[in-house]
Amino acid sequence: MPKLDGLEATRRIGGEAAIRSRVVILTTFEQDDYVFEALRAGASGFLLKNTPPEELVQAVRIVAAGDALLAPSVTRRVIEDYTRRPAPRKNDAGLDLLTERELEVLRLLATGKSNAELATQLFLGEGTIKTHVSHVLSKLGLRDRVQAVVFAYESGLVEPGHG
Repeated sequence: MPKLDGLEATRRIGGEAAIRSRVVILTTFEQDDYVFEALRAGASGFLLKNTPPEELVQAVRIVAAGDALLAPSVTRRVIEDYTRRPAPRKNDAGLDLLTERELEVLRLLATGKSNAELATQLFLGEGTIKTHVSHVLSKLGLRDRVQAVVFAYESGLVEPGHG
């Protein structure tokens, strides 16, 4: 990419309100800070270039369906790095827009649970969970579940190690 890097391209794609798109970053950079910056830029997926083709195709399907993913080799390191960082400053901007149930869904969403797992834990239908997740994303102006998880941690709603 001779004129801009993947992070800037992701920011620009995500900034286009007229286009609802999701970005999967495919890179050789495995540094944790690059992963965090990619997520902040709006990426919904992060894979390494040595990912087998069939996994890349599956990743595109997962992200297109509204879910998110990280390369397995990156996930553990990112979580470990994140939990070693100092606790984020409490910034509850936007949390007051959510109902108690939406806050509960966001807290559980931040632990990486699927809609089916959320439904089971909260004794709700999967369709109801999808509605709650949609409301959370809409009220907070977030693009997808990855941004919701980042928001939950950065707002102080969820703290590393406390799920």
